[in-house]
Amino acid sequence: MSTTEQRVAVVTGAARGIGAATAVRLAAEGRAVAVLDLDESSCKDTVEKITAAGGKALAVGCDVSDEAQVEAAVARIAEELGAPTILVNNAGVLRDNLLFKMSSTDWDTVMSVHLRGAFLMTKAVQKYMVDAKFGRVVNLSSSSALGNRGQVNYSAAKAGLQGFTKTLAIELGKFGVTANAVAPGFIVTDMTAATAARVGMDFEEFQAAAATQIPVQRVGTPDDIAGAIAYFTGDAAGFVSGQVLYVAGGPLN
Repeated sequence: MSTTEQRVAVVTGAARGIGAATAVRLAAEGRAVAVLDLDESSCKDTVEKITAAGGKALAVGCDVSDEAQVEAAVARIAEELGAPTILVNNAGVLRDNLLFKMSSTDWDTVMSVHLRGAFLMTKAVQKYMVDAKFGRVVNLSSSSALGNRGQVNYSAAKAGLQGFTKTLAIELGKFGVTANAVAPGFIVTDMTAATAARVGMDFEEFQAAAATQIPVQRVGTPDDIAGAIAYFTGDAAGFVSGQVLYVAGGPLN
């Protein structure tokens, strides 16, 4: 058994969408995976898919913006699966609105989950990585980091995660830990469906319209993002750190 097959990965926001696809992909590559989401019961489908394929997974309920819950969740993962050395900070929420309509609660909620959540999870897991002299942190940014109407909170959070990633790479590199970010473009998920609803479009029409603006002429899937994340978590990416990879079907400015 290789060291890669023995590693424990934590994927936040893994009950559905990109998180679920990533958890399944990492399990297929031999990792034991902690499937973490706000409600432990919502992780059931992801865990069952992994175990049905012969993998090892643990469902964990945790609010990533709550420090006590994060510390308890990571301690449980270490005890039941082993020391976590791979972390994918995927948990996220939308509270879209134009600036003049956006409430402070809408702003704070998005910042708490995306930025505070990534900070708390990484802080809790990094000590296991440092001890192991190996670690992989992958943060989920977004093409919205470049600016997107109606998403001043989400865009700011996703841009913030890029700076967070680069600083992690500088601070943790000497301990054998890399940090990178994956920034998806249009991916078919519940979140993009919610965006379509917000602008009053049928989701299928919304996807078709988006595809016309993408060089590869299709929208992305969660598996497209899972593949990029899997690369960053592997041994082959050991000399790649502090990078932001846009996975968007074409170049972005």
